[in-house]
Amino acid sequence: MSERKTWLLFLSLVFVVVLAACGGNNEPADAGTNNNEAETNNTSESNNNEANEAAGENSEGDYSLAEDQTLIFARGGDSVSLDYASVTDGESSRVTEQIYESLLKFDEDSFEIGPGLAEDWEVLDDGLRFVFQLREGVTFHDGTDFNAEAVKINFERWADPDHEYHFADEGYTYSVYGTQFGGFKGDDGHVIEEINVLGDHEIEFVLNESLGAFLQNMGMSYFSITSPAAFEEYGSAINENPVGTGPFKFVSWSKDDSIVLEKNEDYWLEGYPKLDGVIFQVIPDNSARLTALRSGEIDIMDGLNPDDVEQIEADPELAVFERDTNNIGYLGFNLDKEPFDNPDLRRALNHAIDKETLISLLYAGLAEPATNIIPPSYMGYNDSIDPYAYDPDLAKELLEEAGFGDGLEFDLWTMPVARPYMPDPERAAEVMQANLADVGVTANIVSMEWATYLERTEQGEHDIFMLGWSGTNGDPDYFFGNLLHSGAIPGGNRNFYRSDEVDSLLNQAKNSVDEDERAELYKEVQEIVHEDAPMIPLVHSIPVLAGSERVKNYVPHLSTSEPLTNVELAE
Repeated sequence: MSERKTWLLFLSLVFVVVLAACGGNNEPADAGTNNNEAETNNTSESNNNEANEAAGENSEGDYSLAEDQTLIFARGGDSVSLDYASVTDGESSRVTEQIYESLLKFDEDSFEIGPGLAEDWEVLDDGLRFVFQLREGVTFHDGTDFNAEAVKINFERWADPDHEYHFADEGYTYSVYGTQFGGFKGDDGHVIEEINVLGDHEIEFVLNESLGAFLQNMGMSYFSITSPAAFEEYGSAINENPVGTGPFKFVSWSKDDSIVLEKNEDYWLEGYPKLDGVIFQVIPDNSARLTALRSGEIDIMDGLNPDDVEQIEADPELAVFERDTNNIGYLGFNLDKEPFDNPDLRRALNHAIDKETLISLLYAGLAEPATNIIPPSYMGYNDSIDPYAYDPDLAKELLEEAGFGDGLEFDLWTMPVARPYMPDPERAAEVMQANLADVGVTANIVSMEWATYLERTEQGEHDIFMLGWSGTNGDPDYFFGNLLHSGAIPGGNRNFYRSDEVDSLLNQAKNSVDEDERAELYKEVQEIVHEDAPMIPLVHSIPVLAGSERVKNYVPHLSTSEPLTNVELAE
């Protein structure tokens, strides 16, 4: 028996055990805004087009479906949590995207907003009031009804640290909610003034100040809706017992090994999902994942080495999938630790890193050197900023001026898993270690398990760390607010960068609905940040994945997480 068949036999046994434990009910245990002054009304397409809205066009192909419709998706690291709003890592959202749904959703290949759990919506009072008409007949995986009250409970849970389902005492934090909505309940900048249930399937959000990306935020997977009954049943263990409305239902999680999902037979979109199940399999090594793909043990792999793209493209049984550039890979300084609180030192080290060589060695041309933290295609990108050029002699000179002419030694924290913006972190660390050695700086490479890495960098235990960020709503605020605003400490701002001036500019940009004004504010922020140098921007990459030719209708979203609603397997 092949390894794949052995694994799928195990999966079927897991299904049986879990369903038996659940009793007789067969349930598992467990765009942008319109800136015109006039009120606007956004409506979904007709019911005849709902399938295309939710799952994308079903690519008609000359193929027969495989009897086995279980997709195995291999990745380099495990999810941190299946409570999507409390974490920021892509390996978590890759899975929760299948289980949960938000009020709005993005097109399958862009950040254009369309209907999700909300069919229609209105923007009223110059963008201070939003009324959503929710889909009727939608149920959570536990059989309870999706309704306006469920939406209200979820948003109030994230906003209020004293809410019974906030689980603050258990260490849950919702930093992305805070950065996207201007803080939490009681904070001066928190823009959601009240949430009103107008009917079983009608809900109103009232803002005390306009928010340029409000509708874009409503499409983010961070703000998907969990069953209130699941909060009551599982409490703070909700992170291991996810219950949503999505196309797939949670079955089991074997830490650092696999997460198993099964088809939601009662999914609101008739005929979907196409797959019977999905397994997210952890295979830490890039080469081992590729070997597993070639042998047919897995169907899709993330973290493909760019050097392998050419040979994959030449193999008729395999396919390469590309995501559009939508990220930043960077080295971050811990500004709360000496000597990295010294901006002269940080600027000197910016000149020590050879980004072009890094790209030629690791990315096979599928990346470009980064100057700013947002990709060049984003609104407000400042292309007038001169990048820190690779110049070892200048770096040495600046190190001398900063008082480090006799050298410097620190720990370079290195990710243990491949990420879309960094396909081979260990090799990248070695390249940069050599760059730093050339200017008299000793960088000791330190690595650890992925969840621990994220936790300890958030707590500020590092010196210099390697990480990155991928956009999830197409708005620059998601990058700036999470990586540079002081309100994202603890959270995405692992540099511990604090600037009252930058905070003020970002707050103004967040609350403006004038795109030209927002763009100018973001350009000003980039000038300040470039001078302060809290990080070394490295690359904007084109992430690549590989898959079997048997995988049909898979469209990788530029956010790095896509629902697999429309995917199916050919023979």
